Amino acid sequence: MGAFIDIKSADGFVFPAWEARPAGPVKGAVVVLQEIFGVNAHIKAVADGYAEQGYHVLAPATFHRVQSGVDLRYTQDDMGAGFALKTAVEALPEPGVLQDIQACIERLADSGKVGVVGYCWGGLLTWRSACLLKGVSAAAPYYGGGMTSPAEAARSPHCPVLAHFGDQDHWIPMDTVDSFRQAQAGVEVQVYNANHGFNCDQRASYNEAAAQLARERTLAFFAKHLG
Repeated sequence: MGAFIDIKSADGFVFPAWEARPAGPVKGAVVVLQEIFGVNAHIKAVADGYAEQGYHVLAPATFHRVQSGVDLRYTQDDMGAGFALKTAVEALPEPGVLQDIQACIERLADSGKVGVVGYCWGGLLTWRSACLLKGVSAAAPYYGGGMTSPAEAARSPHCPVLAHFGDQDHWIPMDTVDSFRQAQAGVEVQVYNANHGFNCDQRASYNEAAAQLARERTLAFFAKHLG
């Protein structure tokens, strides 16, 4: 359904984003933010899935400032490579990759209100988008690594946020989720009997029941705030 297009950031940097459009009327727009594995087959499928629900979708290659064409799978070696790329992007001078996400939001503005959804590192970027970027009407981070740290929990979102976590996620301990919930009374926090990466059907940690419930909740959330 989708294809890569080029988008230009405010600083003139050009990066690719997977674009997917609905077959019928457009009821809003969604930015899909990748895991540490790049805009791979899974992220493309997620983007296409939101397009099938009536949204104009962009999934930016958020690694492009440090390496182009990243398309990893889910082996241990891939995880190491992805983590190194994420670390490199996080080390960029501010605003770093957030300006690329902002460019996607602005590109989608003609399609209606814009929501952001992201997974793993993309979940963290989704949270930062809700707090720091303009034009975000709703944000749904999935198991955002680092999102429950004190520094991130101290941020203030400017739009409704629905956050998904797994209670078996050793990357995001439940005590930090509880602390985040207490610090962010306005954020809807949903916890699933699942592990990190439960939404990805290409990972061993995939949990179909949790993934389906989280998607239903996210679609209802976007229908409410992007409609």
